[in-house]
Amino acid sequence: MENISSIEKVLKEKGYKLTKQRSDILSVIYKENTHLSAEEIYARLKKNNIGLATVYRTLNLLTDLNILKEVKINEMSYYEPKMFSKKSLHIHFKCDKCNTIFDIDSDSIAVKYLKINRLIEKENNVIVNDVDILLNGICEKCRNK
Repeated sequence: MENISSIEKVLKEKGYKLTKQRSDILSVIYKENTHLSAEEIYARLKKNNIGLATVYRTLNLLTDLNILKEVKINEMSYYEPKMFSKKSLHIHFKCDKCNTIFDIDSDSIAVKYLKINRLIEKENNVIVNDVDILLNGICEKCRNK
């Protein structure tokens, strides 16, 4: 993972170390191209002798430090990179049939949203730090079945 030294710096600034377990968990999340639950991360790391409680504690810490983002969908938590994600807008789509979750990546939508975001801030005298957009529907794969 190319950004591990920057993440290690953030951890040190907050009084934490980049332990082997934290590094392993970060590697799984940053390498995957999907949204993972704590149980899914644990399953991928079980052979590394990392316990489920350690996975949960680490995810909570990394989320609190804004290194990871927790996405709650139907009372279930999924995790994805927040630091170095390179996405100005993050839209999630959840298929109601197969429960797959994926990102909707569109530069044109991102540009339009940024304009809306500025308008929201101006009209309401607020600063928007983060936004979660979740779309529910039927994915292409399920529609074609």
